[in-house]
Amino acid sequence: MRGKFVLGLIVSSLLTFAPAQQQPKIQTLIITGQDVHDWRGVTPGLRKALEDTGRFEVRVTEEFRGAGPETLAPYDLVILNYYDLRKPDLRWGERAEKALLNHVRSGKGIVIFHFSVAAFDGWEEYEQMCAGNWRPGFGHHSPAHDFTVTIRDPDHPVTKGLKKTFLQPKDELYANLKWRPSGTYHVLATAWDDHSLYGGKARQPTPGPGLNQPVLWTTGFGQGRVFVTVLGHDPQAVSTPAFVVTFTRGAEWAATGEVTLPIPPEMKE
Repeated sequence: MRGKFVLGLIVSSLLTFAPAQQQPKIQTLIITGQDVHDWRGVTPGLRKALEDTGRFEVRVTEEFRGAGPETLAPYDLVILNYYDLRKPDLRWGERAEKALLNHVRSGKGIVIFHFSVAAFDGWEEYEQMCAGNWRPGFGHHSPAHDFTVTIRDPDHPVTKGLKKTFLQPKDELYANLKWRPSGTYHVLATAWDDHSLYGGKARQPTPGPGLNQPVLWTTGFGQGRVFVTVLGHDPQAVSTPAFVVTFTRGAEWAATGEVTLPIPPEMKE
């Protein structure tokens, strides 16, 4: 009897001090393989930022042509680091493109990263997902420089608790994108595009001293959630605290609709 009592105490103690069951990791696929930017150098940084949180399990594909719904079925989240160079043979094909759209429509998440906003000119559904696109006559930037990111919605799960302003060092600041109608997307953060930095060589109009340009925003597509960040030009730019915190929180929100990742002290409000 005494032995059973002792055994019961041991089992009870083990249950009491056993760690709580961890959340299942967010199954994530990064689609890359073409770009005018250094996708080979940047993609490992994106993967590291996600995996270092302990919240994501990440795989990478450099060839999405020929993919289908079975390719995406295991994943909660897709990250796009891809630009097709406006070459028809670098489009993914109808089956793969339909699979991506249906995946997001079904309630999965997608992150559109940096110059991926320039991809797939004329693909209406993709442009709807992006909300803002780099297109002929729309989209330019001054030389890479340090700029301040300003949070515009401090109550959104992605930005809640972040400092209201923070530095993003030596990155490209996209301006004058082609936007979908107002009300179809939600701006989380902007940065001031200083027109004096163009040195009179801007490819598009730069009226006045400058304009606030969206750098982080969200939209929806069917039942899915879309997070867009145009930060992160090169391997150094995707390793900054500003990029890592906003990218990983945006990715978690796109996949789950909530954010549980902690904010490091240097980025806290």
